Amino acid sequence: MNSLLQILYIGNENNSLETLKQDPNFELTVVHNNLTAVNYLNSNNTPDAIICDYKLPGNNGLFLFDWLKENNKYSSTPFILLVKEFNVDLYKQAFKKKVDDFYVLSPQLADNLKIRLPFICNYKKNNKDNNATDRKPHIYKMPLSKRLFDVFVASSVLLVASPFLLLIILAIRLESKGKVYYISKRVGRKTFDFYKLRSMRTGSDELLKKLAKDKNQYKTETTSTTIDAPCPRCSALPEGETCSPIMYIDTHQICDYWYNIQKNEAANNSSTFVKIVDDPRVTKVGKFIRNTSIDELPQLINVLKGDMSIVGNRPLPVYEAELLTADTLSKRFLAPPGITGLWQVELRGKGGVMSEEERMRLDNEYADHFEGDNYSFWYDIKLILRTIPALLQSSSV
Repeated sequence: MNSLLQILYIGNENNSLETLKQDPNFELTVVHNNLTAVNYLNSNNTPDAIICDYKLPGNNGLFLFDWLKENNKYSSTPFILLVKEFNVDLYKQAFKKKVDDFYVLSPQLADNLKIRLPFICNYKKNNKDNNATDRKPHIYKMPLSKRLFDVFVASSVLLVASPFLLLIILAIRLESKGKVYYISKRVGRKTFDFYKLRSMRTGSDELLKKLAKDKNQYKTETTSTTIDAPCPRCSALPEGETCSPIMYIDTHQICDYWYNIQKNEAANNSSTFVKIVDDPRVTKVGKFIRNTSIDELPQLINVLKGDMSIVGNRPLPVYEAELLTADTLSKRFLAPPGITGLWQVELRGKGGVMSEEERMRLDNEYADHFEGDNYSFWYDIKLILRTIPALLQSSSV
């Protein structure tokens, strides 16, 4: 990106941008209405960014933004909307349309834009190919050796274990009413019906939210931060000055720096995974089949169906999978879902308490095993052999 940024401004608030106009790093072109702006752009002018007032003669700035969205030539050109007074409905409408930024006119506007414009121009330029339609989608293919092994092991174990499974099913039915199996929606590389032998009393899902607050193994202590808390950097500056551009959220104002600090703190203090320690919902038979991992045997049916593999990352309940939005977290889905995997043999079999961060790290480590030509059939065999000592565990987690 050139050091000199070409900025097109559409509107009549030139005085607010005077400092920007005088800056040698920016070249500001000013037009006063949509028609003049369209004629300027149709004359093969390609600004690095567009700043536009919302209120314009005969129309508004979002009308021009809609025109730009229909013109692929300007798909990577940042568009910043300016308003005289903050309006929450307009703010929501602008970002629903995916406007790149939203500012309220203020004495600090030009200084804020000096910081914001280089960043947003560079970001849009580097990501302009993200929505390209001619790219071939990445198609995941299960290695043939892994699939053949899965089918052989799953069918063999089910055949040998079927008499014992019938006894366990009878014991479950005698101890508590309800179905002997449990089906839930899980997310691996797709959403599927996940099968287990029932180890809890019926209706136990209703208790999960309460138990998650008190007994979640992955829960961390949270600290309270609110959007009204003052930014320490802004507090040290003269009145009216801010350390970073102002953001408007509903009726609140918050600087960009303090917003990101609080957002990161909230993300770090929230728990994605839910695992209950010494879960009181578990029956006596359920505790036995959990400690011996017998409750996992019906997942061999999932393996035969192709939903899962013998070795992989554990499929997640939908409510957990929806929280994994960051690249560092969602990477785990690059590997197939499995009955056993790295985190089971590394920590569960040792009887240790596993943090959420450790589980994420191990899930991602196994996903790396599937990048490119990294897959090794013998690596999976080693994990299966290491799973055998982990079948007997002391805690029903």
